[in-house]
Amino acid sequence: MINCFIPDSFEVPETFVSEHFYLKVLDENIAELDFEAVVSSRKRLQGIFGPKSAWPKDNMTLKDNIDSLKVHKQEFESKDAFAYSVFNSTNEKCLGSVYIDPSRSSNYDCEVYLWIRDDSIVLDKLLYRTMLNWLQVDWPFSKVAFPGRCISWKNWENALKAV
Repeated sequence: MINCFIPDSFEVPETFVSEHFYLKVLDENIAELDFEAVVSSRKRLQGIFGPKSAWPKDNMTLKDNIDSLKVHKQEFESKDAFAYSVFNSTNEKCLGSVYIDPSRSSNYDCEVYLWIRDDSIVLDKLLYRTMLNWLQVDWPFSKVAFPGRCISWKNWENALKAV
């Protein structure tokens, strides 16, 4: 099967290390740490995937999270989408997540969503800049969309309607 999202020859990084962050594939092995990060910031995270997004639900359980992480891992392995857990540089605390998905707009190669837990929110802009640079330098993308960040939700929704 031909994958139009990224070239078959591209070796997708399983980790990313910077001065402030350690990223690794989002999977069920870090479910409890990820769940704690999500729950600690649940209210602010609602809408992170758009104004109509229901994630994370108020009644989300650890089992729900494990099931979701298994899906993310399967998508990663099949090169359909790439989700990473964001840890601090010492790999001790889950700070959030980064999701790299195929773009639903023909104007972009991918759409990226990311979040940082409430008690580490001061790192949000740094994570955004770090991911933008990483995707431009080390990934095969020329046009990266960060809906809700570099493009307003209204403009993003209008771009998707035009497809």
